[in-house]
Amino acid sequence: MGKGYNNALKAYIPLVDFIAGIVGPNCEVVLHDCSNVDESIIAIKNNHISGRKVGGPLTDLGLKLLKEGSYKKKNFLLNYPGKSSDGRKLRSSTYFIKDEKNELIGMLCINIDLTDALAAQKFINVFIKTDGDNNNFRESAGTEPFLGIPENLSCSIDEIVYATIDNTISGLAIPPERLSPDEKTAVVQQLNEKGVFLLKGAVASVAKILKVSENTVYRYLNK
Repeated sequence: MGKGYNNALKAYIPLVDFIAGIVGPNCEVVLHDCSNVDESIIAIKNNHISGRKVGGPLTDLGLKLLKEGSYKKKNFLLNYPGKSSDGRKLRSSTYFIKDEKNELIGMLCINIDLTDALAAQKFINVFIKTDGDNNNFRESAGTEPFLGIPENLSCSIDEIVYATIDNTISGLAIPPERLSPDEKTAVVQQLNEKGVFLLKGAVASVAKILKVSENTVYRYLNK
């Protein structure tokens, strides 16, 4: 704790440890006395983030705010970008501590180190990435082309067949059973091209969904 600071700031000193304790070690909390810009820091927690100490000076932004007097129209600044001396990205916020004349006497500043969060974001983006957007998969060099649809991890043959049929006729605004014989023939042939009939029982499932007999499905296949 610094010496000779504005006594009105004394009540804010416990908040430094309080806020840092809630948010955690990636959160630096600093209390500045604006009456002594050369040695403005009177309390600081988690100073490993910036490397600053009690007795350190006010920041460039703090000096600018004091000079312009923009604090008179605001009570705080939220979530603006910051940067540590070693180049780490920070998310910063500042609460203005004012006297009865609306003059700035202190600042309570919170600087959150985003290094771990950005690394986690990068990992998640890579982890969930697919080889295409909106299910429009690209062909991968040196491999077989994708099927053009997302993989459906279904629990039964009926579910697999229905999902495949649904994708096959997605451009038609009618249910499968109301398709014309020619449309049903085309659907069955597309299902065959997609390997649906490699499944045992697929013919029965397709017949049930299209509301035709199994013999009719075989007839469509033979066309």
